Amino acid sequence: MSQPVFTTTEPVIDRARRAGRRPGRRTDVITGMEALDQDVWRMTVEDPFAAQEALPGSFVNLYPTDSMTLLPRPLGISRVLGGNQIEVIFGVVGRGTHEFSELRPGDCIDLLGPLGKGFDLSGSAHYILVGGGLGVPPLIRAAQVLREQGGARSTALLGYRSAHFADRFMNPLVDDLRSIDNGQGDVITLLDGLEPTLDPEDTIILTCGPTPMMGAVAAWAGKRSIPTQCCMEARMGCGYGTCVACVVDTVNGRLKVCKDGPVFKADDLLWKGGKH
Repeated sequence: MSQPVFTTTEPVIDRARRAGRRPGRRTDVITGMEALDQDVWRMTVEDPFAAQEALPGSFVNLYPTDSMTLLPRPLGISRVLGGNQIEVIFGVVGRGTHEFSELRPGDCIDLLGPLGKGFDLSGSAHYILVGGGLGVPPLIRAAQVLREQGGARSTALLGYRSAHFADRFMNPLVDDLRSIDNGQGDVITLLDGLEPTLDPEDTIILTCGPTPMMGAVAAWAGKRSIPTQCCMEARMGCGYGTCVACVVDTVNGRLKVCKDGPVFKADDLLWKGGKH
């Protein structure tokens, strides 16, 4: 079992509440770990504060213990479970996430968050959730919140390289789910197929995934005057606005993905050839 590095969850949360602040980095217990696909994992962590404060689109910083990989890994929250646990879905892309994939229930992990600004779900509309690969998890949380709020329809359009690893988590939360892999097309294929049923004045698009994909979604929506919110992905250092490692170009200047986002209006981003 991995050993705690920082103070465990409950004392950190209690002290922060007494001081009128948000809790800092703390050590949590992993409650579940499941392989969803080759190098794609689902982890659940017990953290009542993160579960209560998890916005649709917000993320947590998880910290490896390897001294060669000290920077945190920002991972979007995919669901809140039981009121005291959060779920993240991540891919193994380097040493830090490989370390995470070897953890098991009962092990400990250091966490900070939730962080960032989330999706605006206040409008009563038909929400189209367009996700690609490991960009799908924050949209699952958006679907969960929409279902809890009630009063809005939701359709998920999900693109994968191969295995449709997130469909079983998204499906119970939306009114309609359509997914596709690279051998069949992409999310623009799905948007084109859905278009005849859409009313642009009653539609809001939420998207998360690779930047070129989001750029293509934003361009598609822009031609049809459909408001779109993009949950941006970026390499981060601190995750809370101090190191300025995750800036994005916008009409309002260079903003920080971790603090000013990760969710931005598509019209505010400066897209260049499908990239910001």
